[in-house]
Formats: sequence, structure tokens, C-alpha cells
Amino acid sequence: MRPDQGDSDSAGPCAVPQATAVRQGACGYWDRRGLPTEPAQVAVAPGGALLLLAVLAAAAGVGAGTGSGTGTGVGTGTGGGAGERGTGSVLLPHPCPPWYAEQARLLGRAVHTVPVPVECGGIPDPFALLEAVRRTRAAGEVPQALVLSVADDVTGTAPPPELLHEVCEAAVAEGLLIVSDETWRDTSHDPHDTVVVSPAEMLTEAGRADHVVVLAGLEAAFESTFGTGAGAGTGAGAGAVAGAGTGGGAVNRRPGPPPAIARVPATGRGRLLGERVHEVLAALRADLPGPAAEAAAEALREPAELLSRRAEAARLHGGLARALHQAVTGAGALCRPPHLGRHLYADLDPFRPRLARRGITDAAGLEAELVRRLGPYALGGHRFGDDPHELRVRLTTALPAAALPAADRAAHRPVGTGGSWATARPEPGELPGVAETLAQVQSVLVDLTDGSPQ
Repeated sequence: MRPDQGDSDSAGPCAVPQATAVRQGACGYWDRRGLPTEPAQVAVAPGGALLLLAVLAAAAGVGAGTGSGTGTGVGTGTGGGAGERGTGSVLLPHPCPPWYAEQARLLGRAVHTVPVPVECGGIPDPFALLEAVRRTRAAGEVPQALVLSVADDVTGTAPPPELLHEVCEAAVAEGLLIVSDETWRDTSHDPHDTVVVSPAEMLTEAGRADHVVVLAGLEAAFESTFGTGAGAGTGAGAGAVAGAGTGGGAVNRRPGPPPAIARVPATGRGRLLGERVHEVLAALRADLPGPAAEAAAEALREPAELLSRRAEAARLHGGLARALHQAVTGAGALCRPPHLGRHLYADLDPFRPRLARRGITDAAGLEAELVRRLGPYALGGHRFGDDPHELRVRLTTALPAAALPAADRAAHRPVGTGGSWATARPEPGELPGVAETLAQVQSVLVDLTDGSPQ
């Protein structure tokens, strides 16, 4: 076990003493969210994708609990075909961030996607999940893990607690390890909106804590501290406000991509899983550089200034997302109202016959046409595990944000540079440049669909 990943503070050529501060900061972060945590439960890595890879790899060597279909869980995870116990398959909601599936496939795992419910994204429909588990077992596989997000930045939604509870109950009944990605849980547009609840909270209260691992990237915290940076994060952080983070001095220099933290259960199984996660990270030499560790520890401490900046950013993105949603639905597209994060997910399938007359028959074609007309702010649903033939697309708040007047972009500066969005106009969607961009979005969609769905 490497000293920067384990609990030892012994010196060594690769030791990063700040990692201890990161683990302690993570404990405080989760304590404040109703999840008491000890440093031994925390793993740290330079990015959410790498940490997810380690968790999935470690889960293959730790029993997956008792499920209604197979009894005990997977074994050592040392190779074999899709039907062997060591190659437990991974279930994902669709749409979901592409890096979920990428990590599972790097480990040679079978990946199965399950459609999300009508109400929200980020979690599978509970009945569809049970059916997917049944099918995978019938195919000779051992379903092992479910990766979900209670703060889904792809669709900009959070699941209602009662629906999340149904999903957790179904996953536990089938012996699945839940990996809960909570990277964007602190980006709710309205603090009085849908409450983001962690599966770890639900399952701990039910006495089933050993069925869930919590994963959280620090993208939002690093944005609030350093502004945006090219290539930051694991892919979910794209689409931040144009022009943010352009001022200031050394305080604004981002010390690399945002790290990520994971919380394993405080149970016997959780301890074994944590040890395996540390071993995998050590084998991958997944050291956290000193400057990044120091910045992560400070971000996890959540000083008042960071909380203020994060709240301001959430209000800004919320205003932009609501205005973009109004433009999209005003053109007749289907779209869940966004409540958090930086994106929304539009469904233009009702326009299929009219789009087909323009040569647009799949998500890739829809993406290409929207990028041609609006710029690099649209990604087809095929990139997020959706059916490539479905006409769905993810749009980002960076689209209207790019039109923010310079004075208003300057109001969204990183910590230490002064300025506050609260001193700017309260509704960013009403600013002249933004309003014109939103009108263009609606005009493009209306033009593509000949005005209304049939």
C-alpha cells in the first residue's frame, strides 16, 4: 500500500503528506452531508474516472452480497469469459457520462444500459433494472455493480427520493454494489429545489450500508476556486461559463485536473473493498500531486468564500439553463426541466419524419447539424449510451453563456478576484446578448422541424 493512498503517514519517495489532509477534509465534507466518515473509509485519486476504475476492479475481489438470483457475489476477478464469476457485469442508466462505460470496458466487463425513468435521469427505471438483471443472468453473466448519479449533469436532474429508494431496494435485492456518483450534488440551481439524497444515507438507515460506495469529483469546487480550465475534470465538467476565471493572479492557477474522492462503507466488506481500492491505485501509480492535494483539502474544507462563489455559479447556470430550456421547449422539443449542473437533454424524436426529410435520421446527424448552426455546444445522445437512432441531444449552458456581455462575464470570477454575480442583473437569460442567442436556438430548432412536431 502506497503511503499517499493508505492510512500510514510514513515517509517515502512517493509520499504526499497532503493526502492525509484530503482524507480528513473528505470526512468533514461527508459529515456535513449526513454521512459520518473516518479517514480509513476514504480513497483519493487524480480524477473520477480513475477512481471508478479502481472501485470496479476492487469490487471483483470482494463479495457482492446476497441477491435473489445468485446467492453470494463474485469472486477474485482474475480473467475468464463473460459467464464467469470474476467478470461481473456492470449496469448503467442511459443516458449517462461516457466515462462510466469506458472504465468498465477497460476491465473487460460486460456493460448493460438501462433506460432512465420519465421523471429524471441519472438512475435506471427500477422495473427495467430488475428486467436487465434477469436478462444478464439468463445469459450466464453475474451482474455485479450499478453505477448511478443522484445529481445527473447529463440531464440536469436529480431523482425524487422515493424513486431513488425503489432503485436502491431493487439493487440490494439483486446483490448489486451501488456506485453513487455525487460529483455535481452541490450545483442545485435553487437551494429549496429537489433535495439530493445519497443512496448511502438511505442504505445506512436500512442497515445495508455495505452495498454502496460514494464517488465525488471536485469539479464544482475547483471551478468555484480557480475558474474553468481547458481539459479539467473527467468529461462531465465541460460547458462552464465562457470567460470565467480570466482574471486574478497566482490564486487562479489551477493545479491540474480536479481530484476525486470515494467513500467505502464502514463495514467488514467495506474495509476489504477499501484495501483493494488502495492496492489498485498503488499499482496504477495514481499519486495525487502535492499542489492538487493541497487545493483539494482546502476545497473540501468549504470556506465561506468558496460556498458563496459556488452558490453564485449555481444561480448563474440555473438562470441560463432555465432560459435555454424555455427556448428548446418553445420550439416543441421534449426536455426535462433542469435543476442542477450545466446541461439539459432534449428529445427531438417527435420530429423524426420532418428531420428525416432534411437527412437527419440519428443522433450523430442531429449533433452535426446543430454544431454547424450553433457551434460546439451540442452532443448527440449516442455519446451517452442512448440508442444512436433516437434523436436526442445534450445542450450546455455554455451556449447562452458565450453571449454574456463582457461586464457580466467579469462578474463570474474565481475566488480572490473580487466581483459578485449578485451585483449583476438577476436574470441572465434577459441580457441582450443571451436573449438573442436563445432566440437563435429556438429559430434553428423551429427551422429544422418546420415549426412543430407532428
